[in-house]
Amino acid sequence: MTDTFNLMLAQLNPVVGDIAGNVARARAAWANARAAGADMAALTEMFVTGYQTQDLILKPAFVSAAIAAVEALAADCADGPAIGIGGPVRQGGKLYNGYYVLEGGRVHARVLKHHLPNDAVFDEKRVFASADVHGPYVVRGVRIGTPICEDAWHPDVAETLAETGAEILLIPNGSPYHRGKPNLRLNLMVSRVVETGLPLVYLNMVGGQDDQVFDGSSMVLNPGGRLMAQLPQFDECEVMVTFRRGAEGWRADPGEIAEIPPIGEADYRACVMALGDYMRKTGFKKALLGLSGGIDSAIVAAMAVDALGPENVRCVMLPSEFTSRQSLDLALAAAKALGCRYDTVPISGAQAAVGEALAPLFAGTEPGITEENIQSRLRGVMLMALSNKFGEMLLTTGNKSEMAVGYCTIYGDMNGGYNPVKDMYKTRMFLTARWRNENHRPWMKGPPGEVIPEAIITRPPSAELRANQRDNDSLPPYEVLDAILECLVEKEMSVAEIVALGFDRATVKKVEHLLYIAEYKRFQSAPGVRLTQKAFWLDRRYPIVNRFRDDS
Repeated sequence: MTDTFNLMLAQLNPVVGDIAGNVARARAAWANARAAGADMAALTEMFVTGYQTQDLILKPAFVSAAIAAVEALAADCADGPAIGIGGPVRQGGKLYNGYYVLEGGRVHARVLKHHLPNDAVFDEKRVFASADVHGPYVVRGVRIGTPICEDAWHPDVAETLAETGAEILLIPNGSPYHRGKPNLRLNLMVSRVVETGLPLVYLNMVGGQDDQVFDGSSMVLNPGGRLMAQLPQFDECEVMVTFRRGAEGWRADPGEIAEIPPIGEADYRACVMALGDYMRKTGFKKALLGLSGGIDSAIVAAMAVDALGPENVRCVMLPSEFTSRQSLDLALAAAKALGCRYDTVPISGAQAAVGEALAPLFAGTEPGITEENIQSRLRGVMLMALSNKFGEMLLTTGNKSEMAVGYCTIYGDMNGGYNPVKDMYKTRMFLTARWRNENHRPWMKGPPGEVIPEAIITRPPSAELRANQRDNDSLPPYEVLDAILECLVEKEMSVAEIVALGFDRATVKKVEHLLYIAEYKRFQSAPGVRLTQKAFWLDRRYPIVNRFRDDS
């Protein structure tokens, strides 16, 4: 009878659509597992296709290629440990989210997902069929039960597997990051081991995919809920877990328990990883952004440098007649501190030319927001020209507060291919700047120390599109605005409930109105990193045409 079972956990970063590349990664992980004496190598949910595939999985040629790649992988990995890998399964005329167990040169078992998530960023019921609950499969004499991701968030699948003889639970996942997610996962998995009395492996992928970041944080639990191993958050790694059979069944040996960083650090890491992966996976090597001397662009510049290295980031100051000397000095100081390229492209001449061209049509009108937006749009034109000419991806820098209330110019400062801070409120931007100045980690490609000058953090925010402009001329103070937005967006509270917390009703109504009328801007905005459970796009899907206003 087998007394030990060695399971190699591959917490890796697949690329959606790169079937050949993903299979090559799986083959390399299997080779490492064989060299280490593993009985099985395990990869994550839908690893062969990458995750999430969204409607790409509805393309028959894509599914056929993925299934053929799995079968070829089985043949390639015949002499050695078993391998578990997620991928699509066709069966009975239906398409399933499946998990393949390959052994001895063939597909030894297929497990099909039962619970299909259909909330937040998930819409699996559109693309997959729900399968009946499977029993365990056997690898090297050990009966293994595999609830796939969402299957483990409900008690029934794990309980059925335990009742049908499973001895170890192996749960492959594609679980994206949001604040507090590691603790949520841990609590749920503790429930599963308490309910079943079985040891459990929760294996999650890492890496950025569009707006989502998969943060790893894979874990191993023994019965009773004791944490035996915790893989690092956000890092790729391959870790061997040894299970031993005793009088009470299988138990995992103790392993390394990596510390899960606090939310401020995790958010920053998520932004850096998502940006770096978005660039790498779409084929861009260099990025540029407009550096204004304000906090938002300074943080995005720091994230870009930490993701790509200073040699791959260009910062551009685009001054107008309203740009202060302080902004010029601070933008230059930030670029120097980060060690990246800094260019200056004045827009005054272009602004004058546009003003002259429009003068006959604007005759008899007063200058106002139209003229302000022309400046922003001219900056967008200049930056997009640089992007086109040099193949550098333009990053946009609008924070969640601005995106929420439309304090941004469509086809202007909203221009760009990606926004690392799209889901970060302005008040958190200040905390993030201070955290980056005070901390440096090995995964950062930028320099340590104060990379965001203190004066950028403390100066009053301003778009500088007119003389003596301040953000609070148009908006409530950010601490008030963000608190109201948290209530409206994250908590879906009514106006009456927010007013009952002590906020001025007129201010709440103004913010609500701005939130609704800016939906068309968000609809056209660049993708950005999801940090919360109410990020603008898949988490919060509101109509553009919407006459509802809450009169409570």
